[in-house]
Amino acid sequence: MSVKIKGLKKLQDDLEAKLGPLKMRVISDAALTAAAKVFVTELQSQMDAVKDTGASVDEITLTPIYSERGTRTITVKWKGPKNRYRIIHLNEFGTVKNPNPKGKGAIARSLVNSEAAYKAAIKAVLKGAM
Repeated sequence: MSVKIKGLKKLQDDLEAKLGPLKMRVISDAALTAAAKVFVTELQSQMDAVKDTGASVDEITLTPIYSERGTRTITVKWKGPKNRYRIIHLNEFGTVKNPNPKGKGAIARSLVNSEAAYKAAIKAVLKGAM
């Protein structure tokens, strides 16, 4: 989903002039972290439907914030001793032998379900910082 907003560059420039680039980065990092936590909570609740050992839910992790082509980013990963990252895509999209696994589309549902809460978390952090 994409939205074209006019005047956003001017708004960003005005905020950076008022607060400074370092403060803007701190605020955006806090908003990004809060929003990512909202998404992970929703993802964990969606993944509970396919829970057998619970390893897929337990291994959900967030990377530290990093810049990717000038954009601050957090990545959701599966990292842990049971190496669930290897089979998450099989649960999400199915296989030839099992095209419709029990939890098919859990990640996509999480993205859709957490969109409003994600935006609310960003707004709350931004309001608190201003």
